[in-house]
Amino acid sequence: MKDSIQGQFVDMENRDIYPAEIVLAEGKIKAVERLGSAPEVFLMPGFIDAHVHVESSMLVPSEFARLAVVHGTVATVSDPHEIANVCGMEGVRYMLDDGRKVNFKFCFGAPSCVPATPFETAGATITAGDIDRLLSEEDIGYLSEMMNWPGVIARNPEVMEKIAVAKKYGKPVDGHAPGLRGAMAEQYASAGISTDHECFTREEALDKLKLGMKVIIREGSAARNFEALAGLIDDYPDHIMFCSDDKHPDSLVEGHINTLVSLAVSRGNDLFKVLRAACVNPVRHYGMNVGQLKPGDPADFIVVRDLVDFGVLSTYINGARVADKGRSLIPRGKPAGINNFCAGKVAASGFRVRASGEYLRIIEAHDGELITSGALEKAKVCDGFAVPDTTRDILKIAVVNRYENAPPAVAFVRNFGIKEGAIASSVAHDCHNIIAVGSDDKLLARAVNLIVDSKGGISAVSGSEEMLLPLPVAGIMSDADGYEVARKYTAIEAMAKSMGSTLQSPFMTLSFMALLVIPDLKLSDRGLFSGKDFRFVPLFSRNVP
Repeated sequence: MKDSIQGQFVDMENRDIYPAEIVLAEGKIKAVERLGSAPEVFLMPGFIDAHVHVESSMLVPSEFARLAVVHGTVATVSDPHEIANVCGMEGVRYMLDDGRKVNFKFCFGAPSCVPATPFETAGATITAGDIDRLLSEEDIGYLSEMMNWPGVIARNPEVMEKIAVAKKYGKPVDGHAPGLRGAMAEQYASAGISTDHECFTREEALDKLKLGMKVIIREGSAARNFEALAGLIDDYPDHIMFCSDDKHPDSLVEGHINTLVSLAVSRGNDLFKVLRAACVNPVRHYGMNVGQLKPGDPADFIVVRDLVDFGVLSTYINGARVADKGRSLIPRGKPAGINNFCAGKVAASGFRVRASGEYLRIIEAHDGELITSGALEKAKVCDGFAVPDTTRDILKIAVVNRYENAPPAVAFVRNFGIKEGAIASSVAHDCHNIIAVGSDDKLLARAVNLIVDSKGGISAVSGSEEMLLPLPVAGIMSDADGYEVARKYTAIEAMAKSMGSTLQSPFMTLSFMALLVIPDLKLSDRGLFSGKDFRFVPLFSRNVP
């Protein structure tokens, strides 16, 4: 089959834009022919998300693709770390198999840190031998983010064995080292770590760029570093990429990498350098089989209305149109099932905390950030038990082991803002135990038990209302239509905000309150943990702050 498309051709190699016709044949670019004139639409390479956990969209890969192509995304560099923590190698295979069902270019990695730390309960372990088996396959393109940066710096034998496997197969190693600078960053990079998407500041990013690492600018549903790092695009055009990392379904309906591109161009960054970050650098770094609009390449490209807002008119992958005028043309499939969920219901009494000190160590959540801080606050005590104090925005937070019946780990958190109610989720990085925040024990129990009954989901409860979005695939993804999932997610998030939460994305923020590898104070199913000191810390203190 032969076809052609005319428009203003965005020539990345020669930094030029001119009227042209793209000639397609058998899914490839046969030729790019200059014209005297052409329609005022722009033909350019498709966008690539350089680091994303597809599972965080709460959609299986095939459904994620259906939504992403509408925004001009043709490929992702996807870390199946989340499902691997739940279902191990079987979970990774699930992502590969489901992704193959659609015309979309997933570059999956071999998860490097399953479990992420020894301080929490996961559903599986992935060994260096497992990683060797995965990286030997063509479908696995890289070693996923090496979150155990202390292990890298200390040259831990198991950690170094995993990195050595990636080197053996000539595949890149992704990094994850928030806040790491100076000599420690140098030690980290020298082990063979090639990227980082966790830079908080321009200074941190510059440290890593000077060590030869690629810096990935992130704008997800919770964590964002664009404003801090966007100024680096023009100075380091070959070393910058864009990613979403974690993208909830409502955000994915609104936009994807296209929004980052538009934002970067609107602030004055060089157009071609921005597009290099969004379309070219991931292909080169990960060796992806994604076309760059050169003769002989796979015909992967997009047609956009302009080079300011980048409104996507159509998306092509392997020569087939997969999106047209805001409508996905990828047919919806029937996702298979997979899960690992053994927790039983929890009584309200299971969330009680006997007071053993005058002051509480409080987790302080920060809107739009993965990092947290800690504070000491005088405990409110009733009948010998520490209780929430909504007048000071101090709520209970709990993590319930989903893999076996065990007592909940309970602590206290600030900045969720809920006045009366509770929210819970089995999307809780990295081990995906059940995590919940609430104003009293009964509501916490109701929210958690809704998830237990459905073997995965997100829930919100108040005194008179309850809502549930079931996530039956590994307890972290839905098997339903992505647009319907987004609608339900929007509704349940609105309920959380109606109970007083002022967070932009309360469920996304909640999902990171158990992420021990991001500083500082977090909660695992085994207790309160300092990510800065990498150790458990007591909930109570007798010291005056």
